[in-house]
Amino acid sequence: MIVGIPKEIKTDEYRVGATPAGVMELVKAGHTVLVQIDAGIGSGFENGDYENAGGIIISTAGEIYQRSQMIMKVKEPIDAEYELLREGQILFTYLHLAADKRLTEVLLEKKVTSLAYETLRIGKRLPLLEPMSEIAGRMATLFGAVHLGRYNGGSGRLLGGAVGVEHNRVVILGAGVAGKSAADAAAGLGADVILIDINTERLTYLRDVMSPNVTMIYSTHDAIVTALKDADLIIGTVLLPGEKAPKLITRDMLGLIKKGSVLVDVSIDQGGCFETSHPTTHSNPTFTVDGIVHYCVANMPGMYPRTSTIALTNATLPYALKIASTPLEELLKDDAIKSALNTYMGKLTNHAVAVAHGLS
Repeated sequence: MIVGIPKEIKTDEYRVGATPAGVMELVKAGHTVLVQIDAGIGSGFENGDYENAGGIIISTAGEIYQRSQMIMKVKEPIDAEYELLREGQILFTYLHLAADKRLTEVLLEKKVTSLAYETLRIGKRLPLLEPMSEIAGRMATLFGAVHLGRYNGGSGRLLGGAVGVEHNRVVILGAGVAGKSAADAAAGLGADVILIDINTERLTYLRDVMSPNVTMIYSTHDAIVTALKDADLIIGTVLLPGEKAPKLITRDMLGLIKKGSVLVDVSIDQGGCFETSHPTTHSNPTFTVDGIVHYCVANMPGMYPRTSTIALTNATLPYALKIASTPLEELLKDDAIKSALNTYMGKLTNHAVAVAHGLS
């Protein structure tokens, strides 16, 4: 198969769809890999690195899309890439279609076979989402702490405090991979952490393995309201695979939160779990509503593209090799690959996306 790796063009996105090591594995398996010139520069990979791995450097995105049977990306296609997509082409990337009706319609119109990293499931796990969730969770705590700084619009409280000064409180909504990662980072900085989730089995497990300054709370509206009142940093990591994120904090609830506190919405790719959220970029990451700082960067791991690209390739490569080596009809007998399928031959195949947009 001819596999294409275009350069990411979404604002402030420096990750790339595969490392040179990943390209080498695809080439060793007998596939041709086309890499757009400078696609890996932002992640610290030179064009020569890809050529040494057996990749072919291509000068334009147009040629990549025209020649490739499968496109491997990091982020969903944006407007400028829509016209490049071809009927029958396989698109393997993060899609988050529940938050993007226009892209959903384009993939259906173009009859693209789209496989989304974030919906690929093995049992209860989402293995292609996990590495980026881990990075985003850590970042949520770190950047939340930075924006608590007075010069960044926050309350001026140092997360974790100091000797003789009360600890700050971090409330984390969602105890999945991102939530645990955020809680680990916050606990390590010395904050008092409340981790809220509806999965009691998960909370029981985390109680046994996490720092004693992390408290597990079962998620109810009342529990969230109570936790918000003393929170300095609130991190939303709630995920319903393929679906829009539920709005756990409404605009009215901002009045319960201390002025100068920070909200970090890790769920923003799926529409956000705070009603007042809207996507931001690394260049302009925050905005303030009712005295509360909101950090809603839609591609948080893109801040650390070297780490993120390597972690992502490690996760996606086994599936990319399988997709490239197996006829599509045979491939879709694999439950994991089938769970990643979002559009196929002009048909929408993900129920959560259909519900989100009122489609069949």
